[in-house]
Formats: sequence, structure tokens, C-alpha cells
Amino acid sequence: MSGSAQAGVTVTYEAPGVTNTTATFDGGSGVETFDSRATGTGGFNSTFGGNGVVSGVYSATTQVLPGSQYGGQGGSNYAVTFSSSGYSLALTSTQNPAGVTYFGYYLPALDGGNVLELWSGASKIFTFSQQTVLNAVSGNSAYFGKPDAPYQGQNSGQPYVFVNFFGTNGTTFDKVVFRESPEVGGYESDNHTVGYYKTITGTGVPEPATWAMMIMGFGLAGGAIRSRRRMAGPAGA
Repeated sequence: MSGSAQAGVTVTYEAPGVTNTTATFDGGSGVETFDSRATGTGGFNSTFGGNGVVSGVYSATTQVLPGSQYGGQGGSNYAVTFSSSGYSLALTSTQNPAGVTYFGYYLPALDGGNVLELWSGASKIFTFSQQTVLNAVSGNSAYFGKPDAPYQGQNSGQPYVFVNFFGTNGTTFDKVVFRESPEVGGYESDNHTVGYYKTITGTGVPEPATWAMMIMGFGLAGGAIRSRRRMAGPAGA
């Protein structure tokens, strides 16, 4: 299953319990873990672990919370928004001034209000509702409940997934926006990863239109089976 075709962006998700990407990178890449950030609301700069290539500025509306059953790998800090206006991450790079080709994050306590946008300059090139990921993993109980200590197994009603966004066919982006719309809960995330990918890994997430077609197909298939059963009649008739 391929990812979204919007502006050449492919979306995948990692296996249950994975809290960092399995993608490989060409050149600079790095991770913002929020572990060294003060809790509360405010902006800050990130070097993503000091890779020397990509740097970022988190907007003043960014909120950091201490680890809980809802977020934070290993009980560490994590980012969150409860607002439809959300917060943003502006990116600059010494490798390519046009932006990066990869963003990924650990998405704990996933809900259908989690929305991500990718921007290139003043243009929004990609919008993704995490409801699509929720649909993809809803049948797999291994994703549900926090996978790591000290809150392992808690909040078992929600999935915990690492999600990858790969720019393909020359697509780059220099800003990421995180919004909770509709405001049905918190939009928690951790391990924000940026860079220039070499390999695309993970399981592809179908686009919303693909889900609609799949559901329609299942319905048509079920109708055809019922029709054949009616035509065949009871066994031995």
C-alpha cells in the first residue's frame, strides 16, 4: 500500500513497539527528544542532537509535558498541543536550503484529531490526518497501550505508533505544523526526526480515498457473496 500522493509524499508506519524510525539516511539527520527542554509552553531552538546540518525553531505555542501514560518514550518529556491552531517547527539546512526530505515522529495516544501539515516556503504542500493511521492499525492489538516502561501497558484504548513522512520525486519541506482538529484530545508526540532519507521503510498508509474504495469494495464483495448464497439456495434443496 503506497502513501499519499499529495506533492510526492509517502507515509508509512513502523512495527508495534518501535519508538524511532528504521529508515536510513544520506547525510545529516537528527532527533529532538525534548528530554532537555523545560516543561511548559514556549518556543526554543533545536539542533536535533547536534548533527550540524539541520536546525529548527519551535514556535512559542509549543507545549512540553513530563512523561506520562499518554506520551514520552521511557517516561521522558514530550510535545503536545490541545489546540486547532497548534504549533510549528521551522527548519533550515546547510545540506539543502530548500528543506529536508524526511520527518518522522513517535505518535503516542493517537486520536483522530491529530493533523500534520508540511510546508515549503509560503505553500502548504501536504496535509495528513492521523485518523488514517488509526484506521490502519485499529485491527492490531499490539499497537494499543504504551509499549515502554514506566507506563507500559497503560492507556490500552489508544495506539502508539511511529510515523514516517518521506518527500519523493524531489519534494522537500521546511516547516511542519501540528494541530489538533477537531479538538477531541491531546496531540502528543516525541522523537521528532529530520533529515535526508536513503531508504523508505515501514508499512505504507493508504490515502483516505483509498480507504473509502476499500470499504466500498468490501461492501460490494459481501453483497455479491450474499447474492450467490441466495441464488444457490440451501444445501440439498
